[in-house]
Amino acid sequence: MIAVIQRVAQASVEIGGSVKATIQSGLVVLLGIEDADNSEDINWLTSKIANLRIFNDDQGVMNVSVKDAAGDIIVVSQFTLHASTKKGNRPSYLKASKPDIAIPRYEEFLKEMANALGKPIQSGEFGADMKVQLINDGPVTIIIDSKNRN
Repeated sequence: MIAVIQRVAQASVEIGGSVKATIQSGLVVLLGIEDADNSEDINWLTSKIANLRIFNDDQGVMNVSVKDAAGDIIVVSQFTLHASTKKGNRPSYLKASKPDIAIPRYEEFLKEMANALGKPIQSGEFGADMKVQLINDGPVTIIIDSKNRN
């Protein structure tokens, strides 16, 4: 699983002209799923995201997690995170899971992310054409690959 995590001042997801999700201070998590991902990846990644200390403390130092800051989270599925650009100029998405595998894992991720955060989260819609708007706060953007836990 690959997650691109952005600390935001505000964010929203629109589908077909309707707002599906909206938050103020928190995180937008773009999530890419591959066939090798499993519950262990989901549990590790959701815990890591909920406890990642990337919000400022009283001294302006990034030392507070989204959980401790009482921030919100929007999760958006994004298969293009698994793009391979090794050959030519057209990305290949062979590594990204097909919907029959990805949808159950995405739904499990949403459930576990809410559990790790301790409150409901918001999300886009798997496979939908989404318009994601955000104001990146900092900017702070972190990329985490559950297969490379460094």
